Amino acid sequence: MRSRLPKVLHPVCGVPMLQYVLDAAVSATGSRPLVVVSPAVPEVRAAFESVADFAVQEQQRGTGDAVRAALEVLPATVREVVVMSGDVPLVSADLVTALLGIRRELDAALVLASVEAIDPTGLGRVLRDEEGTVLAIVEEKDASEDEQEIHEINAGLYAFDARWLRRRLPDVPPSPTTGELYLTHLVELARADGEVAEAVMLPDDGSLTGINDRVQLAEVETIVRRAINDAYMREGVTMVDPARVIIDTSARIAEDVILEPDVAILGTSVVGRDTRIGAGTTLVDSTVGERCLVRASVLESSTVGDDVRIGPFAHLRPGARVGDGAEVGNYAEIKAATLGARSKQHHFSYLGDAEIGEDVNIGAGTITANYDGQRKHRTVIGDRAFIGSDTILRAPVTVGEGGMTGAGAVVTHDVAPGQVVVGVPARPATRQQTAEVDPDRTRTT
Repeated sequence: MRSRLPKVLHPVCGVPMLQYVLDAAVSATGSRPLVVVSPAVPEVRAAFESVADFAVQEQQRGTGDAVRAALEVLPATVREVVVMSGDVPLVSADLVTALLGIRRELDAALVLASVEAIDPTGLGRVLRDEEGTVLAIVEEKDASEDEQEIHEINAGLYAFDARWLRRRLPDVPPSPTTGELYLTHLVELARADGEVAEAVMLPDDGSLTGINDRVQLAEVETIVRRAINDAYMREGVTMVDPARVIIDTSARIAEDVILEPDVAILGTSVVGRDTRIGAGTTLVDSTVGERCLVRASVLESSTVGDDVRIGPFAHLRPGARVGDGAEVGNYAEIKAATLGARSKQHHFSYLGDAEIGEDVNIGAGTITANYDGQRKHRTVIGDRAFIGSDTILRAPVTVGEGGMTGAGAVVTHDVAPGQVVVGVPARPATRQQTAEVDPDRTRTT
């Protein structure tokens, strides 16, 4: 992979590829999986310690040695062992279940999956006699020229009788070429014992293809993404151009949602019914309610209510919360702040570490100056307040219910409910200034 990230942690549609393998294993066996890891990659254990047990292979001496490490920590009561590769995310639970069923039906020491590969380069070849009985599996490094012409390859998926596996695994000899212990040598040991060793040939549909580089990673991601999008469209989601929509496996999208091109719905994002996600929008771990419109914007770890309008070019950063019926316009940014129901922040403004009430108007260019160089401070704006264009609110500060600021005001002290302030620094407005800011209010006072 040419990467500092362990291969099995590379994501496929937002989920580490190993997660797909573990999900298939659990679904097929009902058992907690056991992952064999190298001490050189503690990140794998850290990522999956809540859902799997672990065995450590101290030295990388081949697949046989990896299974030896697993058996050392596996309870003696285990009667069957399934061995799977952590870099084959398209493997299905149905296939694992079928392999186990064949092993039980034949009372076999082992059953493995094989594939008739178009290009078998680098893979172990399955050797059969004229009657089709499996004789052995030979790794390419150890194969003769004739054996390298064979296209039936070992797919790396096995079902074992656990008792037989424990007894015979120590007898696997090291490869004369590499010194590794090959799990595939157990085929020959089973034949020597008079036990059944079967290879079940499967179509080469890609489901057992391992990922070894970024090209194969992209190919698998494309397959998974297409399956995700197809499933959502069948469940009532409209995609204007499905090839240009990215949805992570952990996201959830309701019926009658419309997704325009170049939309990415990532992480644990949720989109409610009748919402339209416009072209160029990215949602990351965010919830968007029903009947919303989000256009060309980025939402990160944010929560949006129903009937909300966002964008274009808005940015909701982590902790942003937008109430029902609110509007967030172009080049507006919200961070760790709440914009109350029916409030409007139309354009060119920043609300950070703030609590904005309901029915508030945030004028263009408004900024909550929340950082003093050492600490963040909060701004509170009460219901039905009117914040004039280019207002700077130097936190900590509170604007009371119905309070108003004139255009360009720099608010350094709290504004009382219903009060109008203007200027730099902002001061209570005179009657004439109030008339300039809000003529209707002057007539009613």
